[in-house]
Amino acid sequence: MTDYFTETGSAETVNARISPDADARLAAVMASLVRHLHAFVKDVTLTEAEWETAIAFLTRTGQMCSDTRQEFILLSDVLGVSMLVDAVNNRKPAGSTPSTVFGPFHVDGVPERKMGANISLDGVGEPCLFRGRVVDLEGRPIAGATVDVWSDNADGFYDVQQPDTQPQHNNRGIFVTGADGRYWFTGIKPVSYPIPDDGPVGEMLGHLGRHPWRPAHMHFLVSAPGYDRLITHTFVAGDDYLASDAVFGVKAPLIVDFARTDAGPEAGPETPLWQADYDFVLPPA
Repeated sequence: MTDYFTETGSAETVNARISPDADARLAAVMASLVRHLHAFVKDVTLTEAEWETAIAFLTRTGQMCSDTRQEFILLSDVLGVSMLVDAVNNRKPAGSTPSTVFGPFHVDGVPERKMGANISLDGVGEPCLFRGRVVDLEGRPIAGATVDVWSDNADGFYDVQQPDTQPQHNNRGIFVTGADGRYWFTGIKPVSYPIPDDGPVGEMLGHLGRHPWRPAHMHFLVSAPGYDRLITHTFVAGDDYLASDAVFGVKAPLIVDFARTDAGPEAGPETPLWQADYDFVLPPA
């Protein structure tokens, strides 16, 4: 007997069309998506006008995407989906450093720098010494760990957002730990900045009474052979947006006191105004 479409059995009818020869994982994911999507439509009694508005919104979101901007990832971020995907894929042992969202501003091809180098190529901003160790769950130093770092400039923009005004790889660098697992480099104290809000996602935030701001943070991608790769930030304690990060990326263990400092000799000849100490703990792969 043919299973015709009805409101009551809508999801079951659609899912019955999935071929038994389809990839098992794809079939499972799509069947769940259909069930939840149909339940949502019924739950809110979605009107045709609202459906048309949603289609137009998604269309404009796609049209906003380019080689340098991914509006769909931005949508995922502000809905908390990016952080949830990160959470379910990074269930780490107790004591591991928490992960957070990757963000859209990482770039490949950044040069490895000498330990202690200054990554602020334009010299603009309040100098800050970042230092700490990369260790395992037992607190033992990890030699040969790659510490890939990047942050915004003093005006809240990444170099790729201002290719005509910032030097290439400004506020970026890659460092490799020695036998003691230590890293240190000078950058600038990060500042808060808004996510791009001139598109449909920003318009949605405005209608919801939400702001587009992210609290000040430094990005870290830490990796070492035999250990889980870590993608995370360190956030500036006391920032106004810690409790309302537009992309929900803040986790309490990642909030760091940026203290005024009379830095030691590893900072080089220029004494930074600030210092941020943080140890990264990697679990085995």
